[in-house]
Amino acid sequence: MKGTFPIDKFQEIQTPFYYYDTDLLRETLKTINTEVSKHEGFVVHYAIKANANPKVLNVICQAGLGADCVSGGEIQRCVETGFPSNKIVYAGVGKSDWEINLGLDKEIFCFNVESIPELEIINELAEKKGKVANVCFRINPNVGAHTNAKITTGLAENKFGIALEDMEKVIDEASKMKNIHFIGLHFHIGSQILDMGDFEALCNRVNDIQDQLEKHHIKIENINVGGGLGIDYQHPNRCPIPDFKAYFDTYAKLLKLRPGQKLHFELGRAVVGQMGSLITRTLYVKQGSFKQFAIVDAGMTDLIRPALYNAYHKIENISSEEATETYDVVGPICESSDVFSKAIDLNKCHRGDLIALRSAGAYGEIMASQYNCRVLPKGYIKEDF
Repeated sequence: MKGTFPIDKFQEIQTPFYYYDTDLLRETLKTINTEVSKHEGFVVHYAIKANANPKVLNVICQAGLGADCVSGGEIQRCVETGFPSNKIVYAGVGKSDWEINLGLDKEIFCFNVESIPELEIINELAEKKGKVANVCFRINPNVGAHTNAKITTGLAENKFGIALEDMEKVIDEASKMKNIHFIGLHFHIGSQILDMGDFEALCNRVNDIQDQLEKHHIKIENINVGGGLGIDYQHPNRCPIPDFKAYFDTYAKLLKLRPGQKLHFELGRAVVGQMGSLITRTLYVKQGSFKQFAIVDAGMTDLIRPALYNAYHKIENISSEEATETYDVVGPICESSDVFSKAIDLNKCHRGDLIALRSAGAYGEIMASQYNCRVLPKGYIKEDF
């Protein structure tokens, strides 16, 4: 079964471009809010890095989610969109001075701090402004995730977070700083996780950490477990909304929250992944010696995930209902890695046919580049048509 697209309207638009089904986005947000409301103290921040299209952000902001930012630019985009500053968290291993100052000026909810040197700089900059910065310490829990090696973040070998053995030392250092207010711990083990066992392992580790800290009379106000919930790239039509019930229930059942403690989530891909498609046009159908190529006008500059992660995206010829043939779907970029998929069955392709690369709402438009001096793809929401 193919996705539903306003194909007649698409004919008028220069390809390639991103199409965002905001009906699906709103249904996804409704599901998130419904499941979160069942659990006291649960707070969701949308991870801006997944998709920062202003029209998409506006829908998410209206649903009441907070924001998870990893750059000063993302903080600025959130503020411009209308996200309340007191719902913005800011993470990242390399925060520059201007970005920290922006967060201080906007009085964001907290900085997720990843090292003692970073903590010292935040304290110094906050002192100059006469402000006190709320901080959570991002702890590397050394918990692996069943996902692509390039998107794991919770192992000791990764660049992210403070080592477990340094946790108490860092908390102690913060207590001595007049312009730092320690408010919690932050964790994130990776992305595109579908095995709830990975989240169960994180819950067990966080429980152990809390028990350890309480032996030293250290109480934690906020626990932030990041995001990581994946989507079904194989079946976007069958599974358009991730299993948020199983995700939130896992934490509700296994993570031992203390009275009054808040549990924060930073979901990105799970919110926007399935609502987006990259729409491209067939330029040529080329018969090679051993295979047939569908050459399209989108390339790795528009959607880099297949080239970067060997990621799968379901591909559909939304202009044709003819019998299927086997194609390699490739782009125009002068790189051998500019391939979206090999040996896949598509309805017979002709020049001018519209091709949809599904499940591209996350890490698609936002990661586009201008390599080969190409124009960045535009993003359209359903209401634009």
